[in-house]
Amino acid sequence: MSDPRIDAYIAKAQPFARPILEYIRALFHEAVPGLEEGIKWGVPHFIHRGKNLGGMAAFKAHAALIVASMGRQGEGMGGYGKLAGLDELPPKDRLIAQIRESAALIESGKKPARSKPPAPKQAIAMPQDFAAALRDAPAARAAFDGFTAAQQRDYLEWITGAKQEKTRTARLATAIEWLSEGKRRNWKYER
Repeated sequence: MSDPRIDAYIAKAQPFARPILEYIRALFHEAVPGLEEGIKWGVPHFIHRGKNLGGMAAFKAHAALIVASMGRQGEGMGGYGKLAGLDELPPKDRLIAQIRESAALIESGKKPARSKPPAPKQAIAMPQDFAAALRDAPAARAAFDGFTAAQQRDYLEWITGAKQEKTRTARLATAIEWLSEGKRRNWKYER
């Protein structure tokens, strides 16, 4: 289904970008017949079963091709680089295969795999002075032990992050006071 807004977008593009955009548009429709077209985030997109299959964009000096789930995370618009000519695109059969693969992913309902899982946070060693202060305050120790690892890490990062000894001492006293009351490190901001 052709969208006149995309015709207008292509007409407004720089002369070098028009053939690239027209080619990309034809490619999407050839790969997956019956696609819907629309403008999302100010650029043309191709929609399959209500989900973004891909899109294209034109800039002053380059164009971009976006195929959903094909670019690696953090790689920018689509992962195909800045296109200044049709010769910079991958071969037609490979692009069609990638578009169809993305469409199949949409049809299956599965989400694309993340390129790299986030690294787990390093455990912070319990400082001796904090451990001693917790030993002297059983209510604070009970509250601290009842917290999740992330909540404990909040306190440990706050205490070990002090650059001056007087700041660290003040934070230790405040931490013991708050823990004795069962408060989390950022309790002031909780609703």
